[in-house]
Amino acid sequence: MDIIQFDQSTFSHVQRIYGEGIATGIATFETQIPDWSSWDNSHMKIGRIAVTNDADHMLGWASLSAVSNRCVYGGVAEVSVYVGADSRAKGVGKMLLHELIKISEANNIWTLQAGIFKENIASLKLHKTCGFREIGYREKVGQLNGVWKDNVLLERRSKVVGV
Repeated sequence: MDIIQFDQSTFSHVQRIYGEGIATGIATFETQIPDWSSWDNSHMKIGRIAVTNDADHMLGWASLSAVSNRCVYGGVAEVSVYVGADSRAKGVGKMLLHELIKISEANNIWTLQAGIFKENIASLKLHKTCGFREIGYREKVGQLNGVWKDNVLLERRSKVVGV
């Protein structure tokens, strides 16, 4: 498995995996797969990574989003990690999240955040394994298909940046 940077030319693979995440009903509040322009405008330019296998098949992807445009939050980013349905429970998510941590610290990001549905046990476990801690939750923060969902809030504070 290799980690690559993805861009518009490989975004169709990102969309496929994102669609598989949407289909689970526990990965995102989104119900539609975004086009490149919308996705590109809402994510940071750093940390757009994917894991591919020897056949150049994308197994999963991860990215960073700014949490605020206020300068005081310039070192805080939200993580997104999506693993293809046929690649789950094979270490792909862990590989992606570890690489995002390295990239974030190399770019002066001191805090990573994640908001995860409480039903998404695998994602919660992955983030905690990679050094995130639960800091709270938002009760009934939004509806997905008419059902109120809680969002567990996690964060990882760097031990090398902003100390």
